[in-house]
Amino acid sequence: MSDVETEENPLAGLVQAALDKDYNKANEIFGDAISVKLNDVMDQERVKLAGQIYNGEPEDEEDEIDPETESDDEAEEDGATEEED
Repeated sequence: MSDVETEENPLAGLVQAALDKDYNKANEIFGDAISVKLNDVMDQERVKLAGQIYNGEPEDEEDEIDPETESDDEAEEDGATEEED
């Protein structure tokens, strides 16, 4: 036999638990998967921020959000238009 372990997709367990109607187990698997992904994103942001603070790396301008632009986009998505007097 081979000593190589095959890695199982964690979401396969989520789907199987849902099919088995074991919703508590499905919820646990979902929570674990989301926590891992959230921790990965937070770690990436920590590295990026540390680089900006301690190494003087430039900020990514595309990541910045302009509050005025954001509110205009939201109004367009909602179908609302502003009328000027």
